[in-house]
Amino acid sequence: MNKPTLIFATNNQHKVDEISSVIGNQVQVITLKDAGIDIDIPEPHPTLEANASEKSTTIHRLTGKNVFSEDTGLEVMALNGEPGVKSARYAGEQKDFQANIDKLLSHLQNTPDRSAQFRTVVSLIWNDKEYQFEGICKGTITTTASGNSGFGYDPVFIPDGASISFAAMTMEEKNQYSHRKKAIVQLVDFLNQLTDEPN
Repeated sequence: MNKPTLIFATNNQHKVDEISSVIGNQVQVITLKDAGIDIDIPEPHPTLEANASEKSTTIHRLTGKNVFSEDTGLEVMALNGEPGVKSARYAGEQKDFQANIDKLLSHLQNTPDRSAQFRTVVSLIWNDKEYQFEGICKGTITTTASGNSGFGYDPVFIPDGASISFAAMTMEEKNQYSHRKKAIVQLVDFLNQLTDEPN
């Protein structure tokens, strides 16, 4: 069986590394850089679903090839779901994650409810049809950052069932809880079902 080949519509190398560690050799992932595409895809929509769709359809229109994208947000219950779709730009368009973390922690000062969840929506365009998959990881926002791995809000997020932040985990440890992994596993299972079917 030939491995399915997909363009991953992202410029974020952290996400490429994380998703590649989940997919392994089951799917051939081509990055935008590998495909010779150098564009910044807009994320103008109010939902993760619509932003993920925007990214995959933009690259599909450019290439005509099978493509997937993802959009992930940190949703904090005490902040009515913020930062949500604005997670990367919470403190401004410069996408400075230290500034984002500082803003988040300041908004949660003296707040007893620190429950939150990471939510990932994957948009797959396969043979010109779109499919979506969702992964959720529930957890807690810490009062101080810890750990040097990962990216984004990983230093201040402890997943339920763990005692350390995402940023203090190895990639293998993070994948035991990861929202992104949960969505990507669904994507891979879906592709395996399609490619295992007789023509």
